[in-house]
Amino acid sequence: MLDTPAESLLRLRSSGPSVSNVSSDAALPPKTMRLRYTGRCRICAFEIPAGTMAVYERATKTVICLECPPNSPHASPMVDSTTDALPPEAATTVTEPQPEPAKVFTGTAGASAQREYDRRKDKREARIRDDHPYLGKLILAVSDDPQSTQAWATGARGEEVLGQRLDKLTGRGVHVLHDRRIPRTRANIDHIAVCPAGVFVIDAKKYQGRPSLRAERGLFRPRTEKLIVGSRDCTKLIHGAHKQVDLVRSALEDADLEGIPVRGVLCFVDADWPLFGGDFTIDGVHVSWPKKALENLLKPGPVDDQTARHIHRTLASSFPPA
Repeated sequence: MLDTPAESLLRLRSSGPSVSNVSSDAALPPKTMRLRYTGRCRICAFEIPAGTMAVYERATKTVICLECPPNSPHASPMVDSTTDALPPEAATTVTEPQPEPAKVFTGTAGASAQREYDRRKDKREARIRDDHPYLGKLILAVSDDPQSTQAWATGARGEEVLGQRLDKLTGRGVHVLHDRRIPRTRANIDHIAVCPAGVFVIDAKKYQGRPSLRAERGLFRPRTEKLIVGSRDCTKLIHGAHKQVDLVRSALEDADLEGIPVRGVLCFVDADWPLFGGDFTIDGVHVSWPKKALENLLKPGPVDDQTARHIHRTLASSFPPA
């Protein structure tokens, strides 16, 4: 028997979707299920691999791992199902970016030496102008700075030359620091290099003459070694290098970084080195020219890159820029 038009309209309305059915997913409690796709927990932001049991929140279309406490009161009995697992777009929630560590300021090679030179030079010029108001300019034009002042400019240039070469190794696993102040003193460390082989404390010198090792032994006295540059006895530079090495080693030990190799290097820039060979070690301090010193920084060693970065940051904090 055919329906009347009114009965057909009533039947069509009763078979169509209702508003309550469309919004039923929002009212359903969370469901524990096995994920078909990899998702990310809405609470802890940890990644949940595909095939792992997790809680699917139908209202927000997100997932929560079972370890997060808020899941337990709302989770439904465990159902081993993958039919309702979310695709990656819906299962992944936006995570807040983690702040990156502050960038280490490596310092400027030769900066403190250049400042000291400028200070001495300006002080001398001001004194001459005050003492000789009319002839001051002429005196300054025909006279040079004293050797004690020029030495600071020479030292700054030596540090700059070596610093530029060290900076070229930053992409090869070498982390450098330049011109670092020793706390509670006016002294500084020219360069610190952290690499797989350990930590190298480098003192740059721009001296004239050829560096050499002179060994002396007397009939009734032990063997002694001296650092000679040209005709000058520069053994005191070795003692200074030892003090810097001890300070760096102590800073590492204070940061629970014991056992890291720390070596001292005296690097003579533009010295009269022989054509072949010429570098040597005296009392544990390596004496060489820039190219030879940098070769040692690229050798393999026990320090991995993550540890090297940690050491670099620690020493940057222990020895601020000068």
